[in-house]
Amino acid sequence: MQISGKVFAVTGGGNGIGREVVLGLVAQGARVAALDLSDEGLAETLRLAGQGGDRVSTHVINITDRKAVAKLPAEIIKEHGQVDGLLNIAGIIQKFVKINELEWDQIERVIDVNLYGTLNTIKAFLPELMKRPEASIVNVSSMGAYAPVPGQSLYGATKAAVAQLSRGLHSELMGTNVAVTGVFPGAIGTNIAQNSGIMTAAEMEAMAAKAGNGAARKTTAASEAGRQIIEAVEKGSYEIFIGSDARIMSRLSRLNPKNAAGLIYKQMKDLLG
Repeated sequence: MQISGKVFAVTGGGNGIGREVVLGLVAQGARVAALDLSDEGLAETLRLAGQGGDRVSTHVINITDRKAVAKLPAEIIKEHGQVDGLLNIAGIIQKFVKINELEWDQIERVIDVNLYGTLNTIKAFLPELMKRPEASIVNVSSMGAYAPVPGQSLYGATKAAVAQLSRGLHSELMGTNVAVTGVFPGAIGTNIAQNSGIMTAAEMEAMAAKAGNGAARKTTAASEAGRQIIEAVEKGSYEIFIGSDARIMSRLSRLNPKNAAGLIYKQMKDLLG
């Protein structure tokens, strides 16, 4: 798909990878509807877009609100004239605790945002995307979908569901004008823990220092993740793995899943106390 001249809806556009995708799409001549729960985050994205900001509309939205999401396609088409792509990037992690210690309200919140939020946008936008000469849906899953992380079991389960949803949707749309891409990021340099409302910046730094017995964990820059996602839209890629950690663990998890799980456990077990 050619990016220039197209219109994309991007969830999570107010921070992290979502913001970088918005900025990257605008830089390539696209129009973008940036969706996020944070008004301040969206305002910062718009500021960073600079002169390209006149091709960006911002929409404060809770993607778990199905009725509100259902109204988005009409709003975006009124603003931009069309919608050619949906990039589901918004997502949250859980508290770093075992399932036995995770409260039901926290469980429901993670499922609502990561799974139902993705379903809500797909169901809302797909009818409009199928009308376009060419269209794209991108669903961001996670390395945690195939490589179990202690203390993130529920998060991984929701991202595994997103991965399979994306694959099933791809199969259903074979032979149509809509390409579906699944994205599996590894460790990305974002503030997802803070944005998920599970810890402060200081707590995040302490946790990062503790992980791997104090060894620094290599991360991929959010800007690089955004670049790769946009490239996947251009190519109509089936799935992409962002970061050497995501690629290595994908191979290891396929070859020997038990050993892969053991390796991650050794690196992450100290985070659970």
